[in-house]
Amino acid sequence: MDDLVFEVGTALVLVAIGAIIANKFRFSIIPLLIILGMLVGPQALKIGIIDLTFIESDDIIQFLGRIGALFLLFYLGLEFSVGKLMRSGRNIVFGGSVYVVVNFVLGLIYGFFVGLPWLETLIIAGLLSVSSSAIVAKVLVDLKRTANNETELILGMILFDDIFLALFLTTMSGVLLAGSTSVFGILTSVLISIGYMLLFFIIARKGYPLLNRWLDIKSDEIFVIVILALLFFVSGFSEILHVAEAIGALLLGLVLSETEHRDRIEHLIVPFRDFFGALFFFSFGLSIDPSTLVDAVWLAIGAVIITIIGNFVAGMIAGRNAGLSHKASTNIGLTIMARGEFSIIVANLGISAGLDSVLTPFTALYVLILAIVGPIMAKESKTIYKYCNKVFKWQKESDKRSSSPSGL
Repeated sequence: MDDLVFEVGTALVLVAIGAIIANKFRFSIIPLLIILGMLVGPQALKIGIIDLTFIESDDIIQFLGRIGALFLLFYLGLEFSVGKLMRSGRNIVFGGSVYVVVNFVLGLIYGFFVGLPWLETLIIAGLLSVSSSAIVAKVLVDLKRTANNETELILGMILFDDIFLALFLTTMSGVLLAGSTSVFGILTSVLISIGYMLLFFIIARKGYPLLNRWLDIKSDEIFVIVILALLFFVSGFSEILHVAEAIGALLLGLVLSETEHRDRIEHLIVPFRDFFGALFFFSFGLSIDPSTLVDAVWLAIGAVIITIIGNFVAGMIAGRNAGLSHKASTNIGLTIMARGEFSIIVANLGISAGLDSVLTPFTALYVLILAIVGPIMAKESKTIYKYCNKVFKWQKESDKRSSSPSGL
């Protein structure tokens, strides 16, 4: 037991060091934690009493990573509201739809082109279609673009993308986790999953007065215990119904977001999200054998290229439809480029269902590349716009109808 605790403690020290380094250089912590996880594990060395192979503690670290996924999706649910979409307007719905459709269709075409089976192709298309809310938010803050005209549309498209993620994970968990093989069985599983999700939507819209009374608990200690109990129970129950446990967490967050206790829950849950979320990325890297990355290099590079193209096109269409300038529209496509936590969650769904093992190294490389390249492209969006303007002969910025105040 002493060795086990020490191994877990060593893993936490590595995660803490990664967090400090990422904060110092003001860069996304996601790729750094994945790389740290990949560098240790069974292929690593023992250095005195320090055992970096994490063989004894691997199951615990992976379990803590699973908890991290639950907190990430639960927090996302708290941030989302059915009412938000209804109030978001036509431009956001149009832009979000274009973004999801372009990326998903390109993912399907790519999967079939490289010869992947249809279930693996669906997973590839799904993980290509979901941006990283965490990285996008960090990019907007770091580049001081929160006041730009295009930022509202960017955030709206991310919200729409999150809704797509919930629908996709719910549907695919019905197909993959239920183990159905016939058309009738698959449809039944999907309908059960969608029905389960709709039940939570109804509770969110109609049951919040009752939840407000039940959660009116003065003690923060008891309040946190109740929230965590609900989170783990609902997540586990969802798994029993062959709905991904992470989706159960998201749906619970969705329900609680409609209550008057939402801000209090967010405030108390953020430390859990950050701590276990970091372990989620580290554990994902720990599950990857670096020697297998070679098998997925070209597959990942191809996916990165079509993602860059798809995001740029979708951003341009969404921005121009909303009356934004070519500069601002370029900002949109480049800002939502990064991939991270949600792509990994989609991939993990396929991996847990026993799909092709290439999904693990592919997702690792795909997320790593775009988690690094995405923020860099967003930062250099002015230069990229100037180059594109020379190629496509866009109008000069005499069209001032939506020029961003910070000038990119």
